[in-house]
Amino acid sequence: MKKWISIIVIVILAVGGGIWFFQSRQTATPVSAQAMTTTVQKGNIQVEVSGSGTVASINSSDITADLEGEVEEVLVEVNDVVEEGDEIITFTDGSDPITAAHAGTITTIDVESGSRIQNSQVVGHITDYETLETVISVDELDITKMKAGQNAEITASAFPDETFEGTVTEVSKEGTAENGVSSFSVTVQLKDPKSLLIGMSTEVNVITERKQDVLYVPIESVQVNGEEKYVTIQEAASSNADASTSDQVVETGINDDQNIEIISGLTEGQTIELPVTTTSGNESTQELPGAGREQGFPGSGSGQGFPSGGGGQMMPGGTGRGNE
Repeated sequence: MKKWISIIVIVILAVGGGIWFFQSRQTATPVSAQAMTTTVQKGNIQVEVSGSGTVASINSSDITADLEGEVEEVLVEVNDVVEEGDEIITFTDGSDPITAAHAGTITTIDVESGSRIQNSQVVGHITDYETLETVISVDELDITKMKAGQNAEITASAFPDETFEGTVTEVSKEGTAENGVSSFSVTVQLKDPKSLLIGMSTEVNVITERKQDVLYVPIESVQVNGEEKYVTIQEAASSNADASTSDQVVETGINDDQNIEIISGLTEGQTIELPVTTTSGNESTQELPGAGREQGFPGSGSGQGFPSGGGGQMMPGGTGRGNE
């Protein structure tokens, strides 16, 4: 009896499994193409090169004796603020006094009246806490975009809700190589350090290029075919026909990591297609509108890429989108 029960159970499971398999095949999600569109926008675009650094003083130096002699008087104490040229130490023999090489705060003083000091002896230190800078490391692909005088926006971990302004003062002419990649130092002086302290970490965005009131589209919408760049325009549907598409050659300008300037070929408000997302079940792939096209953009690693935007952002507010 038990044997027959086991056989019946096996038969039921086999039949049920077959029915389930057949129904799942019948109800499988069909492959569909989802054409996404956007419109040509007009606004401001800026390209930025980013890097991390640390706050440092531009002027920080040892107080060094340039002669041998007996100290008559030490005219400063630790934490005193001095200006360039102020007397710091005088000598009993009337020799020229030691003066401050630059403005700043006396952080150490290691002699006193009656001390005898030697030529080239370090007797103290001055640090200028008002004139600060940060030095960032820039990739070799972006260093050619950098030059003295460019504006920069700086944030610090210690003040997450505050933005500081700065100016590029120096671009290194020699790089350092690590793992086959070269990087270069770029010095940015802070215009108003406010509460920043030496040693604080910073994130710096140097504005290398900026344009106002330009047309732009998402960078992925531009296709590359040989020497020409295209976008796929979607024409509005009429009462007699469905919507149609056509390829439009465009001339592009600057780009950030999301959008690219359109110099010619499009007008504001035109509808263009984005890469098609093809879905089948739980999987999806992206295909470009139009056949046999390559697409290249910063970081894509394929096709004929556009110039790197260096991680730039669209204005305003660093949102990565244009100002419509």
